[in-house]
Formats: sequence, structure tokens, C-alpha cells
Amino acid sequence: MAQSELRGMVVVLWLMFLVSSLSRGLVRADPQVPCYFIFGDSLVDNGNNNDMASLARANYLPYGIDFPGGPTGRFSNGLTTVDVLAQLLGFDHPIPPYAATTGQALLAGANFASAAAGIREETGQQLGGRISFSGQLQNYQAVVQEVLNILGDEDSAANYLSKCIFSVGMGSNDYLNNYFMPAFYSSSSQYTPEQYADVLIQQYSQQIRTLYNYGARKVVLIGVGQIGCSPNVLARLSPNGETCVDRIDSAIQIFNRKLIALVDEFNSLEGAHFTYINGYGIFEDILRKPSAYGLTVTNRGCCGVGRNNGQITCLPYQTPCPNRNEYLFWDAFHPTEAANIIIGKRSYSAQSSSDAYPMDIRHLAQI
Repeated sequence: MAQSELRGMVVVLWLMFLVSSLSRGLVRADPQVPCYFIFGDSLVDNGNNNDMASLARANYLPYGIDFPGGPTGRFSNGLTTVDVLAQLLGFDHPIPPYAATTGQALLAGANFASAAAGIREETGQQLGGRISFSGQLQNYQAVVQEVLNILGDEDSAANYLSKCIFSVGMGSNDYLNNYFMPAFYSSSSQYTPEQYADVLIQQYSQQIRTLYNYGARKVVLIGVGQIGCSPNVLARLSPNGETCVDRIDSAIQIFNRKLIALVDEFNSLEGAHFTYINGYGIFEDILRKPSAYGLTVTNRGCCGVGRNNGQITCLPYQTPCPNRNEYLFWDAFHPTEAANIIIGKRSYSAQSSSDAYPMDIRHLAQI
């Protein structure tokens, strides 16, 4: 056989193997970024609270009923928004919880989120154990040291981390489990909504500066959603169980406006690429035209107790609604997988110019 024919046969065989491997999912493109670090609360917690003495836990059925492997600690029936984002960024598995991640695995990122966590230290304390944003940052600092040890020097670690995506979604509990819970917290008697937003943003700014000082350059700040439209708030404060509570949502909008200004402020720092995801606006759009997204129930949880299934979270082994793909909310507070997929996709690739500022996550990854 001539050498040219042999080479041709080798090329054909290699191409056949490549096509076969691709069809079986054995060959994957590299992720768009080397690592993804996640900070937040129960909207994205995937197991960090599982071993805590806390009421803010979801490591039991029916949570995870649609997630491969069942309950993990996610406060949803299936995927969370950051699971969706990890997929869209090209990772072949969800980013694991920090509580279960060590060594070389940390190079792909970690999820530090903790249910009931807030910007303020006291936020969520009535629920027991949780890791505040400051605590999550301390855990991240330990990871940076680990990355430095693995890569060998500060320049290599800094260069590596500068290419990663960092997403931060804090503030929801500072309203839901602090400001609007006067039986446990004095913040609403101390501050007007405007003053409270200023206090939160001042502390948040210092915390995010720590993130920047420890290598974060591509940072996604996620706005607080429409808590006034959650089944829990509708059950307690809405006269008809359907009308969103403006007193709560207007306070959140003050915070979100200041968060956008914070993005501008941080983008003046060397090498910084911060962006804001308009979680509030995306949620508002879904509520305005749910049928466009295949949703039919927007004011009650798929499982739970009491009016609107909004009194508490899902009870252990409670039977949830069968048509959960048609529900916006899984329980009293948290979206279904169906809703998380919508929010995740619009965060990654903006459907509207108002979804992200100044860019969506897809473009941030490309920088």
C-alpha cells in the first residue's frame, strides 16, 4: 500500500472515530471559561447547608424530584439558574458545592451559596445555620490560596482567576428575612427603604471589593427579584392572593437601581468587567405573559402548605403538583426548574436590552 493511501486511510479512520465520539458525547469542547465561582442564597445553594443545624435545608424529597440523583440541597424540583448557566458556559457537569470540593477540582470553580444568607451578618438568623456573604468570601479566599498552591505562583493564579466567571446574587434575604420581618429584626424601624438600600449597598460594595482584590475580574451581579410576587408574600399580604405587594417590590427596586450604579463604579477599576443581570425585570416579564413561556400558574407553589402553598417550604415527602413545568414557583419562595431555565437562558443571552447591563454573560465570557 502506498504511503499516501495509508495516510488517507488513517485520516478517514480518525474522522470516523471523532464523529462517533461526538455522537456519544465523549468529545466535548472546552468550557468558555476555565472556572465558575458562585455566591448567593437558597436560589442557587446546591448543598452547602445540608449538614448544618438549620431550617434552611432542602436535602429531602420532593426537592430534587426532577434532578438526576434526587435531592442534593437545591431548593427546586430540578436545575437552578446557575446549573443552567454552567451548561450554557460549556461545563459538562454542575459546579459542585464548596462543602464537597477539594484539591484540583477547585480549578473548575465552586458554589459557595448558602440558603438564608444575606449581605448583613444577622440576616436569616431566625432560621439557624447559614453562611453569610462575608463567610462565603472567607471560603473563597481559602480557595484562592489553594489555587495558588496548585499553580505555583501569584501571577499564574491571578491570570487564571481573571478569566473565570463569578456570579453573585445577594440581597433577597436582607429584605425577606430581615427588613420585612419586624418581629425578628429592627431594621425597618431604623431605616427608610432608601436608607436601608444605601446601608446594604455600602456593605455590599466593600464585600465585592474583597472579591476583586482576590482576583475576580469577570463579575456578574444579579439583581433581587420580585419578592412581593412570591407565594409566601401573596399568602400573607395580598388581599386577593394574586396582586403583588408593591410596598416590598418598590423597596427592592431602590436597591437594584443602586446596584446598577455599583456596576459602573467597579468597571472603573483596572481590568474589571462587571455586569448586572436584571432578575427583577426578567421575572416581571414572565409574570406579564406567562403563557409565552408555557406557564399557567404564577401565584402559588407546586408544593407547600396553606394559602397559595405559601405558608412554608415543601414538607418532607409531600406529593407535589404533577404539572410542575407549568408552575412559576416550586414552593413558597423558589422558582421551578422550568422558570430557572428561562431566567438562566436570558441571563446568558439577553432576550431584551433590559435583561443585562452593560452585557450579558455570553459576551462577558468572551472578553
